[in-house]
Amino acid sequence: MRLLALTYGTEGDTRPLAALCHGLIGAGHPATLLADGGTLDSARALGVPHAALEGDIRQEIGALVAGGSGVAAATRGLAGLARRHIAGWTQQADAAARECDAILTGGLAAFVGMSVAERHGLPLIGTGMIPLTPTRAFPSPFLPPGRIADWLGRASHGLVNGLIWRQFRGPLNRARQQVLGLPPRRSLWTSQPMLYGISPSLLPRPDDWPADHRICGQWRLPETEWVPPADLQAFLDAGPPPVYLGFGSMAGFDREKVLPALLAALAPRRVLLFPGWAGLPDTPLPDNVFVTGPAPHEALLPLCALAIHHGGSGTSHSACRAGVPSLVMPFAGDQFFWADRLRRLGVAPPALSPKRLDGPTLAKAIAFAEQAQTRANAATLGQAMAAEDGVATAVAAIEALARR
Repeated sequence: MRLLALTYGTEGDTRPLAALCHGLIGAGHPATLLADGGTLDSARALGVPHAALEGDIRQEIGALVAGGSGVAAATRGLAGLARRHIAGWTQQADAAARECDAILTGGLAAFVGMSVAERHGLPLIGTGMIPLTPTRAFPSPFLPPGRIADWLGRASHGLVNGLIWRQFRGPLNRARQQVLGLPPRRSLWTSQPMLYGISPSLLPRPDDWPADHRICGQWRLPETEWVPPADLQAFLDAGPPPVYLGFGSMAGFDREKVLPALLAALAPRRVLLFPGWAGLPDTPLPDNVFVTGPAPHEALLPLCALAIHHGGSGTSHSACRAGVPSLVMPFAGDQFFWADRLRRLGVAPPALSPKRLDGPTLAKAIAFAEQAQTRANAATLGQAMAAEDGVATAVAAIEALARR
């Protein structure tokens, strides 16, 4: 069985699909991954065949974060992205699908994958790291937690999914007609199976989901022997476990305000700072801060005492699996949802806001994360997640679904 996996997003979207493709290849199913070119390092490292979709997600994310965290701002940003890239993505995916037996699709390119599967008459399996299937169990992950009444939970998913669909519908239908020779699509796809690279320890599967919508566990890269660079190893050896501070693919926020405020609140604790796409502030860094380059979270975070991050699905999973508490500062999209999940599980305080970085607020959040009970909760959660094998679960599910 030959598969095409299609996504568009940040490292947090591409890396899990690269891990899943690697698992499929190991099970005897050739797989090719299409994603943003700047996020394909994990596919290269794993030997997963891949190609870059047009666009630059780093610029897109910077514009989305700078535009605000609300649903309206996000949908405006998505509309621009759709206008710029859907036709090109459709051409690329259509060419790649011609020798495939099934399509896995997710991220911002999900509708393209669905249309290409329709064009070639191929089995279609949706993938995601965000729970998009409507449910009464919780509101849409793109809405502010705690602001939606429980009885509106299921309806909120339909509302938000519909808003996103309306931003993509026009450009998608033009591509369907001009590239694929298909008629316009008037409504969302709802009958495809869905597989989520989400830990059931973080988010139990809702009882009202369809049977073929499954929570598999985190889609992690295979464990390898990672040796820290000599200077990083020397820093780790020189004192107690540090605080990890990094916002990954987030760009467009005020780093000159956010990073110095956090570093001041953390002093004199040792801090391992990963600048990510945001870069370093212009002000000199304190002596207790070590700047690190990219490193595998699976290996690095267990060496830390606390993780401060943006709440992306992948980073949230990795911090929890490492058994360490979190401080979460969400900026956009589903990050608020994951921040709330970690709070509910007792491994993080309420989400931080880049607009409220005063000393007392930060001190209270850090104190919560350092409580013995919080550390115990994190350790218990990490042990539960360590028993999960999300890639193997998903591979078995794909084999069964593609044969239906």
